[in-house]
Amino acid sequence: MACRRALRAHSPCRQPFAVQLLRLIKGCGCAVRNFHTNKTAYNKCQFGFLFDIDGVIVRGRKPLPHAKEAFQLLAQDGQFKVPTLFVTNAGNSLRSRKAQQLSEWLGIQVTEDQVVMSHSPLKMFRQFHDKHVLVNGQGPVKAIAQNIGFTNVTTVEELSHRFPDLDKMDHQRKKAAPCAFEEFFPKIEAVILFGEPVRWETPMQLIMDVLLTDGQPSNDLPDIPYPHLPVLACNMDLLWMAENRLPRLGHGCFMNALEGLYQKITGKEMKYTALIGKPSEITYHHADYLLTQQAKLLGVPQIRRIYCVGDNPTTDIYGGNLYNRYLQRRRKDSNTPSQTASKKRRVASHRADDEFLDEDNDDEDDMDTSIYQRDSGANMRVIKSLEEDKSGVEKALSCETILVCTGVFKKGTETTALLSPRLICNHNHRDFVIDPMLINPTHVVPDVLEAVKLVFEKETYP
Repeated sequence: MACRRALRAHSPCRQPFAVQLLRLIKGCGCAVRNFHTNKTAYNKCQFGFLFDIDGVIVRGRKPLPHAKEAFQLLAQDGQFKVPTLFVTNAGNSLRSRKAQQLSEWLGIQVTEDQVVMSHSPLKMFRQFHDKHVLVNGQGPVKAIAQNIGFTNVTTVEELSHRFPDLDKMDHQRKKAAPCAFEEFFPKIEAVILFGEPVRWETPMQLIMDVLLTDGQPSNDLPDIPYPHLPVLACNMDLLWMAENRLPRLGHGCFMNALEGLYQKITGKEMKYTALIGKPSEITYHHADYLLTQQAKLLGVPQIRRIYCVGDNPTTDIYGGNLYNRYLQRRRKDSNTPSQTASKKRRVASHRADDEFLDEDNDDEDDMDTSIYQRDSGANMRVIKSLEEDKSGVEKALSCETILVCTGVFKKGTETTALLSPRLICNHNHRDFVIDPMLINPTHVVPDVLEAVKLVFEKETYP
């Protein structure tokens, strides 16, 4: 009943629904492959979908009721007819593997170019691709890093093997043979957190070792370096929905533990060079670009509206609303030529790393503080570099959010509770607290099928 009341409150059209889609921006170096195309046919839809996966389409590995039916509305002859992306904060698999899973769950062909993992936007951080990086998470993390452009990768497990004296958490663990070449181990230049590891204690210890020794665990530095070396983190979700009735602890919990430990030991705040994954703006910029490529292949002339469908108010809804705020501000600025002409544009990919990472180098007028309040410097510079290279393609005009009641947000929860300051403090990452209203969805529906129907009705599609 609460969900129905919320639906009436947030969505005036609850009758049968419809869909129209989106298209937009540049592919950011991501070629679209094996996607159903009909370049000669005119597709009138001017909208597109960004679907979360866990809690919206599946719970654990089991598809939710009506999920398959919902996606049949978006397809024709087993191929998508509406621009559609799957945007997940999961980061423990390759996009190709996730696309294969989605194809099996939904009975429709999903390509890897329709999948945005939490780590996918890191392919735009080219300044770090040739650096020696330490990666943490589970699954094929080394292959994932190499797949998105990193060329010099060391895993936590490999680091532990090279420096056997670092890992002392398990007193019964067999100690590896000492390495005679520890002093020749190349300095680690950045840390990438893909997702929560299986065992937290070893990664926590080794990541701290790397930060405290400036990337050289064999060195005995007299002073703790600060600022520490760059840390790029994916997937800030504190909670996520699996088979259990209660949400599970996510990578955001590991990040909180690491941040707290670093501050306890050093007395200083741990700084992130980049935060990737929902609700980060860079993830939605990246998704917008990919959605544009899909739209072009489907014959969609322009994507005007993006519909973000998710179950988590503090990631899916927050991120979609944050991106909509950016789009509205961008439209406003574009209608004021005198202001936009005076802005100083800089392309991050052409700058030195130290300048790229120095947030203080930005002019005040070049920073939209209402959008980026505590966002990381690298995120902003990547976004600005994309703004500089428009490539003749327009962005979407708006982004609407649709909250489903099949995951983190339950049917028995009143939508007014979404505005609770306590919810914001507990569930949002510290660097993404901007406006409590940003977790308020445009629409609330029972499930993903009703979300698709709602959009179809609003867009009078097909």
